[in-house]
Amino acid sequence: MLENIYTELIAEHSRSPENRRTLPHATHTERGHNPSCGDDITLQLEIADGKIVDASFGGTGCAISQASTDMMIELLRGKPITEAKRLAEIFIAMIHGDITDDDTLAALDDAAALKNISTMPARVKCATLAWHTLEAAITDGDAHA
Repeated sequence: MLENIYTELIAEHSRSPENRRTLPHATHTERGHNPSCGDDITLQLEIADGKIVDASFGGTGCAISQASTDMMIELLRGKPITEAKRLAEIFIAMIHGDITDDDTLAALDDAAALKNISTMPARVKCATLAWHTLEAAITDGDAHA
């Protein structure tokens, strides 16, 4: 039963059009590419006053990479950069099986539904692509829109 809910959540997020768009006031744009499977996204962020005001993405990939990207954007919109970095660290650690505590994972909201990816090594890069792309976008310092 719970597995079906997670599967439906992933399917819903992978098909959601809301965050698939060009961000007119993007301050940061970063491409993430996984050559081993072909997942390819472009993440756009609008950052102002140390906060992610808005975010969007484009590109192609499997349901897991697309759902993970959509979930990440939903989670991070309106959050301070410091919180976005912390959540990215938690998500990546969860996917690698390093954090399994449900109380800690609750901070990830819907993205915690991807927890079982840790048992599928071939899908780890799919799930973490957007999160690594986010880290690259927000640690580079200067805007590169």
